[in-house]
Amino acid sequence: MATRTLGKVAKALLAPALALGATIGLASAPASAAVWSSCDQWGNTSLNGYTLYNNIWGSGAGSQCIWANSGTNWGVNANHPNTGGIKSYPNSKKVVNKSITSLGSLSSSYNVSVPSSGAYNTSYDIWDTDYDYEIMLWVNKTGAVGPLGTSQGNLTLGGHTWTVYKGNNGANEVFSFVRTSNSTSGTVNILPILKWIKDTKHWFGNETIGDVQFGYEITSSSGGLNFTTNNLTVSSS
Repeated sequence: MATRTLGKVAKALLAPALALGATIGLASAPASAAVWSSCDQWGNTSLNGYTLYNNIWGSGAGSQCIWANSGTNWGVNANHPNTGGIKSYPNSKKVVNKSITSLGSLSSSYNVSVPSSGAYNTSYDIWDTDYDYEIMLWVNKTGAVGPLGTSQGNLTLGGHTWTVYKGNNGANEVFSFVRTSNSTSGTVNILPILKWIKDTKHWFGNETIGDVQFGYEITSSSGGLNFTTNNLTVSSS
């Protein structure tokens, strides 16, 4: 099972300040020219309303480079060793900054190309503005990875069937929804999931949702693997 640490929170708070940090390893951006690319540990940029992060936050990481044609079409080449522990979470972030009860809708569509080897998950990482609660939606996973916490059973909600896990990483509560079968494209209706946590389970109150991130939580990708977000949209009202 993948280990989660406070570094996962730090990535959201520290990346802008450390955008000029050290370059990590020798991974390279794709051969075709992209609008933006970076091999820096905390490399980040903003494109068409989304913020992209290379975000190599875990210990024992190898090399990783991110590229982007837009905030909704991007990818990474990652070469992390075949050891335990999450190495990175390259992602694209959309800021919502609305309370659950003030949201009329919150949904996202995704289309990805991911490797058949390695150890990783493709996931949404949703945070409240105080970073007290983390809601993860895993749409696919490969290799020796697993969510934090204990299983709360299966649930069909937001257009998918999930196994729900509840846990705590020492810094915040973590609620993980792991799709019962892998998917590389689809639409997730996120708001009913947030309302289920709030109104049915009472695991939190009327939180203000800050960041909706989508990316790849990579534990190992030995030899260099490509992860591509062909298209991503996050919309709210």
